[in-house]
Amino acid sequence: MATIEVRPQQIQQGGRVSLFATSSHSNATVTWEVLGFGPLPSDPQDPARAIWDVPDDQRPGAYTARVTFRSPDVADDVATADLTVQVRPIAAGDSINVQLRRAGSDPTDDQALWTAIRRSTDRISFNEYSAFIDPIMSGSGLPDPSEPRKKIGPRATTYPGVDAYRLLKVATEVFLIVRCGVRVDSADLTSPFDGVDLEEERRRYGESGDVDGDAFGRAIQQRWLRYISAHSPGERRPDEQDLALLPYLGVIRLKLGELAITEADKFGVEAFGILRDKLTFPCFLELIWSYWHEEGMLVQSADAIAARFQNVHGPGDYDPLAHVDIDPLRALSQLMWGYVQDEQNRLSPLRRAYEYDHQYGVTQLAPGAPPIRPVDSRPRFLEAFHTLLSLTSVFFREDDDTTIIADGFPVLNALKDVHLLLTEGQHNQYGDLSWTARQEMLMEEWLLARPEMREFLPGRTMVAYPEQWMDRVDTMKRLQGWTPDTVIHFRDLGRFGEQLLLSIRYGNWNAVNDRTQAANWARYWRSEIQGYLHSYRSVTGVDLGLERTDGRVDATMPAVHLHRRLLEQQGRHAVGVGSEQRGARQLGRAEPREALGRSEPRAQLPRAARAPQELPRGRQPERRPAGLPPGRSAAARRGRPEGE
Repeated sequence: MATIEVRPQQIQQGGRVSLFATSSHSNATVTWEVLGFGPLPSDPQDPARAIWDVPDDQRPGAYTARVTFRSPDVADDVATADLTVQVRPIAAGDSINVQLRRAGSDPTDDQALWTAIRRSTDRISFNEYSAFIDPIMSGSGLPDPSEPRKKIGPRATTYPGVDAYRLLKVATEVFLIVRCGVRVDSADLTSPFDGVDLEEERRRYGESGDVDGDAFGRAIQQRWLRYISAHSPGERRPDEQDLALLPYLGVIRLKLGELAITEADKFGVEAFGILRDKLTFPCFLELIWSYWHEEGMLVQSADAIAARFQNVHGPGDYDPLAHVDIDPLRALSQLMWGYVQDEQNRLSPLRRAYEYDHQYGVTQLAPGAPPIRPVDSRPRFLEAFHTLLSLTSVFFREDDDTTIIADGFPVLNALKDVHLLLTEGQHNQYGDLSWTARQEMLMEEWLLARPEMREFLPGRTMVAYPEQWMDRVDTMKRLQGWTPDTVIHFRDLGRFGEQLLLSIRYGNWNAVNDRTQAANWARYWRSEIQGYLHSYRSVTGVDLGLERTDGRVDATMPAVHLHRRLLEQQGRHAVGVGSEQRGARQLGRAEPREALGRSEPRAQLPRAARAPQELPRGRQPERRPAGLPPGRSAAARRGRPEGE
């Protein structure tokens, strides 16, 4: 049996420890190791002896020395011994290493809500949607072959019909039903966090890596349980003390205390209470996702394809989609037929515009459309939201400076302002319109991502788009002369904006007075905040992160900035064309007579890129026929073929 002798057993940093070992094994190979430090070389003259020169910066604490005698014919003989490294006293002339670290903050229970929101929104991304829809549309994801849908398959592929599009529409609704939102239930603490990247969450929480992943996952669940549980009897009705709710929804439930909670499938006259699923299963969808995707020309691209499918000429003398001929032999033809036939059931641009104005105070209607006259608008939302983003930029700069403890109170006050404005617009069509808009735009993305679209809208092969539909939209924008900025920025604005606003909307910020929660919010969502700031600067030219001496931020509607940038692009193009023509004259090149008297047709401004129309103060709206009946898209304004 091997033994180790340590001399001395307690050593200061920078000292030397001698290790001696004995064993009954002869002709054995001896290896030395200090656990927590690493292997040690043996003495060349005596392998049973080793020296450990303790580094000056070795962490003080208890260590274990281990020696192994290894012989080919017998089992290894292992011995261990303990020793302690102590801090070396500071002597005259010593240099001291000083390291400043970022000020930390205590964990808060609402961090679990942000994790649930981020996971829920990631689960309804286009890539997740495509992975869900593709097997269903290809037939491998359909139910048992004996079911009726399988029986009508031959009719759907042989005769004109809308069965393929109906299947896509129903499957998209099912996707949102099973993926959207989080069930708030104290008996189910795992489902809101299924598939969460614990290492990513650890980094966002600012937690150290000392705790293993399983323990950290359980810590998130415990924070979630504390967050959705009542902390005092006054937070719930006496008969609902065990009801798990988000604190914000708990306040609303207490406000409507006289109303009973009813089941979702009861709509009779007597069932006028609160729907249980709306209270305990919030769907994490935000309309700002649809707004930015519409500004990115997603809807307009699908409408342009649908108009060409109906043989409707686009605006201007030349139709850039004249080459689009979808043959009837492939599935895209039937899908587009169903898409066109379902036009009256889709949200019109006017309905979306009214809801954008109601929730965020932004509009994007084109000239010629009926001027909107909203009952309730949020004109201060952009100012409040942009102020929050600007203050978080200041917070990040101070937080990165290790000589400063960043103050979270300005961020907290800005969060309260944005939360108040968001909840003021959380009525009437809220929820249902966001759901319907998301369903329609996901289907439009999937249609544009189909391989057949590449024949008509070929993109740049070497550009790595994160989602398959994006290159089609960028190609459409180049063909039509629309906004020059890539749709990637608009997708990021919608994605990051949705996550940020959901964390503000469903957080009970009016009851928070602790700056730590605001600081944790800013640190958790830092990647999304800075991504939003970058994309906003890329598409509008406005940097919301600049520190301003007057404290004011840009609150101009994004559509105005997009319109300005489009005009700037057209102006540069016109200057380039004029210079080329002047150069041709100077070089003596003859120009066709008809070209000299003809000006280039100006690119038609898309609806979302034009400056919105607003009524002057005190002026009544013009009396004019309704531009669009409910459910009609902008493409219908150009006319429809006869006999449809």
